[in-house]
Amino acid sequence: MARLKDKLAEKIQMWREEIRSLVKEYGDRKISEVTVKQAYGGMRGVKALVCDTSVVPPDKGLILRGIHISELKNKLPEEVLYLLITGELPDEEGLEDIKSELNRRKEVPEYVWKVLEAMPKDSHPMAMFSLGILSMERESVFRREYTKGIKKTEYWEPTLEDCLNLLARLPSLAAGIYRMRFDKGSRIDPDPNLDWAANYAHMLGVPDPSGEFKNLMRLYMVLHSDHEGGNVSAHTCHCVGSALSDAYYAVSAGLNGLAGPLHGLANQECLRWVISIKEKFNGVPTEEQLRQFAWDTLNSGQVIPGYGHAVLRVTDPRFEAFHEFGKRVCPDDVYFRIVDLIFKVVPGVLKEQGKAKDPWPNVDAASGCLLYHFGVTEFEYYTVLFGVSRAMGMCSQLIVSRAIGEAIERPKSVTTEWIKQEVAKA
Repeated sequence: MARLKDKLAEKIQMWREEIRSLVKEYGDRKISEVTVKQAYGGMRGVKALVCDTSVVPPDKGLILRGIHISELKNKLPEEVLYLLITGELPDEEGLEDIKSELNRRKEVPEYVWKVLEAMPKDSHPMAMFSLGILSMERESVFRREYTKGIKKTEYWEPTLEDCLNLLARLPSLAAGIYRMRFDKGSRIDPDPNLDWAANYAHMLGVPDPSGEFKNLMRLYMVLHSDHEGGNVSAHTCHCVGSALSDAYYAVSAGLNGLAGPLHGLANQECLRWVISIKEKFNGVPTEEQLRQFAWDTLNSGQVIPGYGHAVLRVTDPRFEAFHEFGKRVCPDDVYFRIVDLIFKVVPGVLKEQGKAKDPWPNVDAASGCLLYHFGVTEFEYYTVLFGVSRAMGMCSQLIVSRAIGEAIERPKSVTTEWIKQEVAKA
């Protein structure tokens, strides 16, 4: 870990000085105002958090540490993790260092499997995943060091240890849950010769003679890794971590937010809609049939899943990356052909309807059909895949937060009566 830790230590000093200077010179400068609508509407658009690992400009899409996601789609997750933590892509030696670190830390403690085996057989995979992480809290280096006594300026070091230990074990944990929950047989041991995402694919036990499922897992882990600090999973992890709860508590909490239907379940909802189209038309519909089906969906009061985004106002570049992968690997797959046709037809329908602020596809519009193509057909598991990836962003943000000494999160809440009085004054 010497390369990663040394690089991070070098950056931390610079970050601290930069932030100290900003606060000293501009501490009273306003960067946002809050409307009544925003206060009741989930704080949408309120600038109240700092996240340096990623940003999502409405006209560009996801940017990780200054690099557009389209330039990272062929990178390994280990490279992206190094980038998220340090702000730089690793050189060859740095990449080998972080791969080696994750590989040596990958063993899941035996007691974790006993905890999961004691759960009801029909437990949700996300509940199993979250509990598996939480049960490993006894391994926390941060809690041990904090209890002994440690300087605030050094909080990031045991947090880095916890995050690397946790991330290293997630593929084994998530794959073991898949095989346990869906009766796929005994757990598959990791292959020390494979990278982090390829090992995940290997341990899932999905047939992969071409090696393209491993490539899909590499791409999937990169594309879902981080997405600013205000989404539910990242914000929840940050909020819990701001109380100095260790990474196991914080990431488990973030994943509990990811499990919600309005956050991490979107890809399976998209795939359900695609499958309903295939079943209705016994295959790929014509453009006119799909156009009518889309209108019928909208006129029934439903939304078209996978289209629209809270921030973006362009086609999600992560969708483009998945779409490009599907075009190369499975262009004749019936579900991918439907996804491709939806991309041609639905934006026009949504523009004509005029209600959607963003008529373009987001990342969830394509990911599900690719998983389905390779035989991962258990919808309930899809959010676990998302969670393995998003843990990279949550952990990176947690490390940086400890490094720059962010305070406990404690915004001020007001009552409806207070708001009524304030707007009356205005």
